[in-house]
Amino acid sequence: MPIDAAKAVAAEPRTGEIAWGHKDVQLYHLGVGAGANPDRRNPATDPDELRYTLESRLHVLPSFATVAGAGRPAVISGLSLPGIEVDLARVLHGGQTLTLHRPIPVEGNATTSMRIAAVYDKTKAAILVMRTEVADAEGPLWTNDSQIFVRGEGGWGGDRGPSARPEPPSGPPVKAVDRPLREDQALLYRLSGDWNPLHADPEFAKLAGFERPILHGLCTYGITLKAAVDTLLGGDVTRVRSYTTRFAGVVHPGETLRIRMWRRPGEIQLAVTAVERDHAPVLTDTIVEHV
Repeated sequence: MPIDAAKAVAAEPRTGEIAWGHKDVQLYHLGVGAGANPDRRNPATDPDELRYTLESRLHVLPSFATVAGAGRPAVISGLSLPGIEVDLARVLHGGQTLTLHRPIPVEGNATTSMRIAAVYDKTKAAILVMRTEVADAEGPLWTNDSQIFVRGEGGWGGDRGPSARPEPPSGPPVKAVDRPLREDQALLYRLSGDWNPLHADPEFAKLAGFERPILHGLCTYGITLKAAVDTLLGGDVTRVRSYTTRFAGVVHPGETLRIRMWRRPGEIQLAVTAVERDHAPVLTDTIVEHV
């Protein structure tokens, strides 16, 4: 079996060093739509957008943690960990959970520790939970958990994993916003380090079962967090404590995302759909915990 669950979970963490600066942060912000907010008359120079694009006012959107260091993303790097040997064309990003231990600095040097935290058997597929912990000289910065769905690799009789899901939101949303995507959104976003050809190469996309290249799930993830921060948290990125989602469907560059938001004490619950495809679900089970 290409996935040896026991070996993968028992393996020593893979450690490394990462560094980033303001250009990395600015490029990431542009990749998730900063400076292109359609709700404003002059978005490129809007003061609220300049906190994402102008180095003298820069704040770091917490989802930058998923690309910080400009190395290979966990979805790719984790597939070479001990006990894991799979075909990239069978891999999909199933979900993401980010926990912030403190605000991310604009410039940073940090150590990373990556390991397989769990492997679940979903019969027709396997789910890998790749955990990356990041710390700098002052202590822990963030923890990323990536849930990776590998088609055709289940059925060995392993643990199916947790099945509990958050209660769906009730009542009308307190806010709903639309975010049109650029036709070249994936090409721009991938410059932050996710070079998976699924998001750029039509032939590879067809091999993976898609009509054309699709947008990175983590790009939608960043766009959605930015909308929540800008709309309900007063633009204050430091209020975010954790952010989790399940990737429920694909997004194509050029489409429009409808982001609906509900508030509960200490958290924002969100649902994201693709407007042009009869509001097909894109992100579900999505929660931002905040102060």
